[in-house]
Amino acid sequence: MPRRQDPDVSVGTLIGDERELLRLIAQSPEPVAASTFFDAINPPDFERSAAEEDPRRVAWQEKQFGLYQAVLDLHDGGLIRIVHPANGARPDLMEATEAGYDALA
Repeated sequence: MPRRQDPDVSVGTLIGDERELLRLIAQSPEPVAASTFFDAINPPDFERSAAEEDPRRVAWQEKQFGLYQAVLDLHDGGLIRIVHPANGARPDLMEATEAGYDALA
């Protein structure tokens, strides 16, 4: 079955975190878990001891969820692909596709 192209993520519409995530995945010398880069893109700005309801922690968590959505959108848009599916010991390992490299050019 052909992969659905996500109309929200295409070569011409990458913005912000999606673009940065794709750039980092594309720069990796080998397939990588996309979540490896989440803290680089969205570093926590609260103490580890901060309460669960601390507004900074809540905002950070929401952005982390947004980064997971960005991974799905990049994949659905054909800009990254799963090279090694998750196996219970590690997450999916991804790489940029030709379309992904083109989107960054």
